[in-house]
Amino acid sequence: MKTASREVSAVSLVQEALDKAHQYQKDYHIFNFINDVEALKKAAAIDEKIKNGEPAGRLAGVPYALKDNFLSPEGGTTASAHILEEFTSPVTATSVKKLEEEGAIMIGRTNLDAFAHGSSTENSYYGPTRNSKDLERVAGGSSGGSAVAVALGIVPFATGSDTGGSIRQPASFNGVYGLKPTYGAISRYGVVAMASSTDCVGFFTQNVDDMDLLMQITAGQDANDLTTLPDFYGKETGFDDPIKKIGVIKDFDNDAVAPEIRAALARKVEELKAAGHEIVYLDMPALKYALAAYYIIVPAEVASNLSRHDGIRYGFRSEESGDLASLYKNTRNEGFMPENKRRIMIGNFVLSSGFYDAYYLKAAKARTMIVDEYRKAFEKCDFILTPVSPNPAFKLGEKVNDPVAMYLEDLMSVSLNLAGVPGLAIPVGETKEGLSLGLQLVGPRRSDQALLRFAKQIAGEGEPEEDHHIDIMGGND
Repeated sequence: MKTASREVSAVSLVQEALDKAHQYQKDYHIFNFINDVEALKKAAAIDEKIKNGEPAGRLAGVPYALKDNFLSPEGGTTASAHILEEFTSPVTATSVKKLEEEGAIMIGRTNLDAFAHGSSTENSYYGPTRNSKDLERVAGGSSGGSAVAVALGIVPFATGSDTGGSIRQPASFNGVYGLKPTYGAISRYGVVAMASSTDCVGFFTQNVDDMDLLMQITAGQDANDLTTLPDFYGKETGFDDPIKKIGVIKDFDNDAVAPEIRAALARKVEELKAAGHEIVYLDMPALKYALAAYYIIVPAEVASNLSRHDGIRYGFRSEESGDLASLYKNTRNEGFMPENKRRIMIGNFVLSSGFYDAYYLKAAKARTMIVDEYRKAFEKCDFILTPVSPNPAFKLGEKVNDPVAMYLEDLMSVSLNLAGVPGLAIPVGETKEGLSLGLQLVGPRRSDQALLRFAKQIAGEGEPEEDHHIDIMGGND
């Protein structure tokens, strides 16, 4: 990515990004806030450092977009929710601090599904973000605004959070790279919590090298987040051989997957074979429980994490309240979106007396099976290649009133979060209608840099053929 220098000023880089942000905002609704004044002030300070010969950082003057669930004082943090509409954070997220200490400059806060609950960015209090290739289609979610900001070239990178696919799916829908790192690789401190045991901080970029640099800057242990791992990024071993064994999950190539996604997967498999890599076909039967387990475990954690939003300490407070009980009730009723309420109700139900053993405990056991399934798979292969979602970007409004259909969009992404393994969405072409297609590379825990290096190695291998389905199972059942 282009950084500021004596030849290229930070002010010019930031101003160009701001101009593009305003240009695209009306049609695409990417941002909840555009940081015109403070961004240019920070850019001028970077230019002054460069002029004086002072270190300005590895991201000096680089404009970036911040998903609006990352805390920082600039522009407030709404998480695209009415209940946080007037909230200004007194703290700054660890990941934001690390980026800005290296000279990155936030030019705007991007739209998302409220509290990151969704797969389309249609659940935002501020309205939907539109797909970068087709204004009548969704951007994906929950990090839709960040994906579109990078896809349209407004900024070279944007932050995202991924609880069940919220980086990888919008990256796939918009033709950019999107990384969900190993759970605990990057601090979650200062990111509005959705489900604490699956939330991951990650990024959208236009190339793999930029993703690698961002990981070098932000990965590492943080005393404010006890789930962060000891520094491991860049220290992976066992991936030196340029020829890899690539796993393909048999159950992810079926008639429920759109033909053009199956064709893209088949093409990439053939390219990998032609490049000398070995393809290993995997039976992973426990993954059939992933979606059900996810939509029990995650709503349970959502219900807990959203209990703090009560209208007492910060954020929106209902005016229609005569006593404390009605204040809680009316504030939460008016402040939360329908999807937020749905997940709170599901979460409280599965945790309630008499139902905990029937639902939550079983889901937790299924999660353990899924973790073990991935461990066994990576004894047979180095990485796994799968679709990100069963469909390309769908039309706005098409699934908004059908929660089950929307949840099914997460079918191929949630198991990575339950297992804590890293996944990288990679662009692999377009449909006949010009919609972006993506696949995801999956690696074992703590293989993040090796995963990125392999993605760079295979990027662009082969040319897209005319769309048709190739039986990648080689005749196997």
